[in-house]
Amino acid sequence: MPTNKDRSLVRFPATVRSPWWELSRRLVLAIAILVGTVLLVYLDRDGYRDNNDPQLRVGFIDSIYYTTVTLSTTGYGDIAPFTPGARLVNAFVITPLRIAFLVLLIGTTLEVLASQGREQFRVARWRKKMDDHVVVIGYGTKGRSAVELLLSNGVDKQKVVVVDPGSTALEDANADGLPVVAGDATRREVLRRAGVDRASQVIITTGRDDSTVLSTLTARQLNPDAYIVAAVRESDNVQLVKQSGADSVVTSSDAVGRLLGLSSLSPTLGAVMEDLLTQGEGLEVAERELLVSEVGKQPQQLPDQVIAVARDDKVFRYFDPAVTQLARGDRLIVVRPSKELPWAPRPGTHNEVASDEADA
Repeated sequence: MPTNKDRSLVRFPATVRSPWWELSRRLVLAIAILVGTVLLVYLDRDGYRDNNDPQLRVGFIDSIYYTTVTLSTTGYGDIAPFTPGARLVNAFVITPLRIAFLVLLIGTTLEVLASQGREQFRVARWRKKMDDHVVVIGYGTKGRSAVELLLSNGVDKQKVVVVDPGSTALEDANADGLPVVAGDATRREVLRRAGVDRASQVIITTGRDDSTVLSTLTARQLNPDAYIVAAVRESDNVQLVKQSGADSVVTSSDAVGRLLGLSSLSPTLGAVMEDLLTQGEGLEVAERELLVSEVGKQPQQLPDQVIAVARDDKVFRYFDPAVTQLARGDRLIVVRPSKELPWAPRPGTHNEVASDEADA
């Protein structure tokens, strides 16, 4: 039975081959070594002497016999090379073939040891490079959707780490090319293995609100500066998760309920909301920088459909008097075609300078 330490190992995607393919490959290699050595001995049979044969001659069957006992290191000594050439061939050709044959016989053990060594090397190299990454706790439907959105918007796959105790989630994440820390995210050691203390963002999508609270609390203790987003099932737990250290909390049950209500009252409005929530299709909500040419204008005057303005760590609705005139450093929350990246300027202005860059 695996221990807690075993369950918190870092696991990387690996190329999986059929056991029958591996077995067939090794069998073919072993037969090739046997056949090659038999031919080598038979062609050089004049350099060998069979002490059990009255005429000391070595035939084809003798070559097969000599090859099998030699490669298996049995070596009865009844057939032996006696010419200098045959002895050189034995020293520099047949001996390496013997070693190769033995490696194939114990190949499974060697492969396991080599695999463990490679895995340890990969983990060590990964830990050195892992910094300012995103840790996703829970790889269910919500976690997978969050990762897909991050990757589609330019986040490097190598900068995403999944934490989940389930074997199914581990297999799914590895199949998607993501490294996984297998273990309980409420444990400090597991989150340390995922590098939460060096992460820039933590996304928590566990299946239970109590686990979300504990995971949030542990992540915040390890990294006071990371931006933590958590999902909860019940709205009553939102404040508790925020008190535990989450910067943003999403109530999944309330969001689904509101979408169902909207779809019931107005199928058209429900379809638009579903479009906004569907990644990669139709319209999406995005955040972008304010351009120099847009400074001093009203949100309603911009080509993009502005719905909110972020200023000084506060978010104002587009009709709020505080953002009647856009100022340098503002960030815009807009509705735009999904083909545009969230941080990109509006279509047709990709070479314009952002307002905060102009200040620099």
